[in-house]
Amino acid sequence: GKVEPKEDVETINLELIFSDLAIVGKRHENMARQLKSGTSRQIELQIQAITKLKETLEAGKPARSVQLTDDERAQVKDMNLLTAKPILYVLNIGEQQQASPARGEVSRSDGGVGDGSVVPLSLKIEAELSELSPAEAKTFMADLGLKESGLDQLIKAAYETLHLITFFTAGPKETRAWTIQRGTKAPQAAGIIHTDFEKGFIRAEIINWKELVDAGGDVKAKELGKVRIEGKDYVVQDGDVVHFHFQ
Repeated sequence: GKVEPKEDVETINLELIFSDLAIVGKRHENMARQLKSGTSRQIELQIQAITKLKETLEAGKPARSVQLTDDERAQVKDMNLLTAKPILYVLNIGEQQQASPARGEVSRSDGGVGDGSVVPLSLKIEAELSELSPAEAKTFMADLGLKESGLDQLIKAAYETLHLITFFTAGPKETRAWTIQRGTKAPQAAGIIHTDFEKGFIRAEIINWKELVDAGGDVKAKELGKVRIEGKDYVVQDGDVVHFHFQ
């Protein structure tokens, strides 16, 4: 009969911890039996990682708070623990609150809902926006003092949480957006489009989307010297428009 987001979050987190603890506990028993018949470096690493995870989960803390080495993490990756994954909270707030909240990281000590990213939005406003044309929605948001919709905020927060960025390919027939992990190099980004592009990668022509739009097109952008050539070590940036050359 009451709305208590913080209590809801704690309940959900505990349920996820119990679920993970069941998986970790079963793996721990299996590894203990394997130890009786001999050991290896791989088994030792698994035991180390699983013991750390088990102790942390039993203390009521999520698996993502455990400090594992790269080798240990590799040994337990297949367990796909729920509390090891990044988390994002969406808060349904009042219409009057929508214009003022700031999205970001919050902690329990700050009175927040958890240890993940938080997106506050008004579902009532979002429902109304969904029924409007783009022009009407823009006017409606301006009247409310909103720079972007809650849905846009949610998409951005999800990308930030998952360390994702977007690059574009553009041609006479279509323009497409491609999602990659932040830090991806040009050949691997090309491979998202087609594996042959990565295998035969030669170079990439790069321009930021805003520079391309401001120039009025690809031809003018090249005349202005805005398009640059990058090789296989180039790390693709968010908003890049890329033309791949491959053999």
